[in-house]
Amino acid sequence: MLVFSTSCSDFLEFESYGAPTFENYWKSDDDVLAAVDGLSFWQAREGIDGRGFTWFENCSDNLVTGRSQSEADQIKNFQMSADNGRDAKDNWRIMYQLIAKSNDILAKVPDLKITEKVKKNALGQAYFHRAFAYLWLAPWYGDNGPNGGIPIVTEQTEFDDLDAPRPSSVLDNYDMIIEDMSKAAELLPLMSQQPKADWGRPHKAAAWAFTARAALYAAQFDASYYQTVLDMTSKIMTLSGSDKRALYAEFDNLFSESANYSSEYIYSIQGTAVEGPKFAGMSFQNGGWGLYNTWGYFQPTYELYDAYEEGDIRRDVTILFPNQHIEFMSQEIHFGVKPAAISSTSGMTFRKWMHPFRKKEDAGIYFSTNGNNQSTRMSIPLIRYADILLMRAEALIWSKGEGNSEAKELINDVRERAGLPRNSNATKAQLMNERRCELAFEFQPSRHLDLVRWGIAQQEYAKPLHGVKTILKDDGSFDKVEIVEIWPSRNFNPNVHHVFPIPQSDISKSKNLVQNLGY
Repeated sequence: MLVFSTSCSDFLEFESYGAPTFENYWKSDDDVLAAVDGLSFWQAREGIDGRGFTWFENCSDNLVTGRSQSEADQIKNFQMSADNGRDAKDNWRIMYQLIAKSNDILAKVPDLKITEKVKKNALGQAYFHRAFAYLWLAPWYGDNGPNGGIPIVTEQTEFDDLDAPRPSSVLDNYDMIIEDMSKAAELLPLMSQQPKADWGRPHKAAAWAFTARAALYAAQFDASYYQTVLDMTSKIMTLSGSDKRALYAEFDNLFSESANYSSEYIYSIQGTAVEGPKFAGMSFQNGGWGLYNTWGYFQPTYELYDAYEEGDIRRDVTILFPNQHIEFMSQEIHFGVKPAAISSTSGMTFRKWMHPFRKKEDAGIYFSTNGNNQSTRMSIPLIRYADILLMRAEALIWSKGEGNSEAKELINDVRERAGLPRNSNATKAQLMNERRCELAFEFQPSRHLDLVRWGIAQQEYAKPLHGVKTILKDDGSFDKVEIVEIWPSRNFNPNVHHVFPIPQSDISKSKNLVQNLGY
């Protein structure tokens, strides 16, 4: 089924059509433009950019399950079964559909008699989205042995070979991602060359950025990939003019609609007040005190709160702590005091994505009126400039040694924006903590994947997790908080739990797809 929008500029608005064949459909520029619009069909799905892989990220020491849910607890405790019903399972099916749609374009468009500009852009977007889909899946399901990578299907794969066996290593996937993103970068325009109506679509810098991320993940198995990280981040950091990227000056305003296409922007999932990613309301107070239906699924741990240095403005932007204030649906919330109710398992909640929900009258303008579809006009970044700096710093430290002078300056740039002194020593430990504090509870990248690839997941998950309990005085005013254990230590087996089980429904449909060991 080909799913596409009514126009190039409104590529978040979807209409469904039948299943046209190449012979009776793929003929004109408009046909190809519609097919390209169809590559955005995966967006605005609850199991993809709502909760999705956040169930897996919830295993990290940054998060705790905010609501009682047995399947979520199984994932958190590394007891997940392959038929677990949480909607993370949707990603495998949907991303292979995206791969198939990309392959259709790559197979047919080169031979079509259409405008060269349309052809070039269509092929660039198809290469980008195919690589994007593989990068979305491969880190969660593939390894360098014993399981191998995830099945590779291209435009050259014959019909009888679509049920492909797994490659011997996930490096085969990362190599393909790097190759596809490189082709995409050659074909796609710079963002400055895109009409404003196309902002949010893939562009050169986005392709370079995801190439760097793929190489960073590959480097856990082969350190030579660090050079690719350095090459790609250099391309982004040396952009000039209106394409020049830089840290957005105000971290406390970075997660708002006004920063959607700021200097920090590399690539985001776009949304509207009608439809878009539903990630913003996944956390916060369950039920929003009756003001709006936020869902309360994921909550911060005290370990994350404590990772921030005193004076780090990122902590209060990221986490709402008892006795702090926030405006929510035109109400002043004195968190944990008035109202006193806290639904969070940890006694804290995330405020990072709550900017659109400040004013009740903005419903239908800045955010959805439907609390079961919490789309907002605020973009959800998948990769931003601070991540580029930290990926480059990591590649420098891991390949050239701790104390690298350039890595110090990169980390210091991130710290300075956070209100901290420029005193980095560019150690591995500091790099790990800067990534944790800077990127906490963003849809991508993943703290859990970082811990796994750094080889420290087992030791970190062997520690219990903590939260806070708010204590009020007799008159109802705030007194203090007590630190309490909220989740016991967990048994992470690095030979099994470094990947998650492929959804059993997809294993059952295949003759050649082999489940990850231990599931």
